Amino acid sequence: MPESAADLQVIVDFEFERGLLSIVVRNLGDRSALDVKVEFDKPFKGLGGAREMNRLALFTRIRFLAPGKEIRTLLDSSAAYFARKEPTRLTATVSYRTAAGERRRHAITHDLSIYRDLAYVPEGEPDA
Repeated sequence: MPESAADLQVIVDFEFERGLLSIVVRNLGDRSALDVKVEFDKPFKGLGGAREMNRLALFTRIRFLAPGKEIRTLLDSSAAYFARKEPTRLTATVSYRTAAGERRRHAITHDLSIYRDLAYVPEGEPDA
């Protein structure tokens, strides 16, 4: 049974900051989430192409994710990610249990191509 947006507690997001892409697993809810698992619809690599990101332990099972907590990992620089022609459209299916034992599952589709042409000032350089 699909959930409404109000029911979403745990999400996966991609964030862009100063030319770096990160992946974040975030508990938006006010209750703990248990046995959190994220499955991506296709493989993708990060960290200069050296790491298959969808296979990280972070996505295979988080036993306990506290309310309001987020776990973030660096994906890659946006320039390196796009230069390797990694997938830009990714769907993450998130599944977990609530503390009350309810099973939840939903999919979130991301389009990373929105970050391809963004201008930024690299870290350590004066802001424009």
